Amino acid sequence: MNTYIPFICLAIGAVINWRGLPHLFLKIFDIATNAALILLMIVIGLNIGTSREVMSNLDTIGLNCMFISLSAIACSVILVRLSESTVMPLEKIRLQLAQETCQEIESGQGSHFSPLIIVMPACIIIGILLGYFLLSDINHNILDTILTVSLIFLYTGVGVSLASNKDVFQYIKKLGLRVLIMPVAVFTGCILGGIVSGLILGLPLSFSTLSASGMGYYSLTGAFMTENYGIEAGTYGFIVNVSRDVFTVLLLPLLSKISKGSPIASGAAGCMDTMLVPVTKSVGPELGMVALISGTILTFLVPVWLPIGAGLFGG
Repeated sequence: MNTYIPFICLAIGAVINWRGLPHLFLKIFDIATNAALILLMIVIGLNIGTSREVMSNLDTIGLNCMFISLSAIACSVILVRLSESTVMPLEKIRLQLAQETCQEIESGQGSHFSPLIIVMPACIIIGILLGYFLLSDINHNILDTILTVSLIFLYTGVGVSLASNKDVFQYIKKLGLRVLIMPVAVFTGCILGGIVSGLILGLPLSFSTLSASGMGYYSLTGAFMTENYGIEAGTYGFIVNVSRDVFTVLLLPLLSKISKGSPIASGAAGCMDTMLVPVTKSVGPELGMVALISGTILTFLVPVWLPIGAGLFGG
């Protein structure tokens, strides 16, 4: 998907609802958005299940990749949580805005249970099983088309949601340049997670660190590492970053309890595309915009960083 498409869809959605749609139309939009989200999760699972390279390496390499992915998530969450408690008080600013605009304040971290928390990981698992056992020969162009259409619809739905919560823009204004702290913390956490997991697992740091710092951008990271280090390294680059998306969805209930920024830290570059809607549904529209900004910066950073990282960690 082209980089500008998410922003166009967000703008279209915001324009559609800027003057306020009737409640019935908003309800229909919400139902349709949830349906598109479920379809997206199934397609992510299908992409995993139909990949022979991924499925055939789910023993030793798979376990290593999951450990690297979880390490990168953990370190990113720790640094973002630290930033929130010092220079980037996401929740404090949200509560201040709510008081200023006389809105009802909900200070609980993820206090409202959504069935999607269970449905999303279940759909990924269903997609993996379907891809592996029944649809192994499906045309990947079809999956890419479904993925793109789902994302377009989801972005438009997020735009409609933003227009229903116009204080989002005041929230970003109050954060100012502090919004840039989020991608810096996530990126640094990914590198630290890659180094730590590489040392623990006894892997070349070029494998662990570069795959961890792909930050969810699995296609580019897998291709880069294959070209520079061979098929085994490419497998790490791909699986680590696919796993990051899956773990983000699975861990959303826990992450939302840790802090408001933790789901964004886990989603990393994926917050620009596949992870934007799941994360936004977890943290709310204000932080959904923060997630998009962070994800966009990280997505642009990955292709710049990978050659630099290869030079630093060699191998």
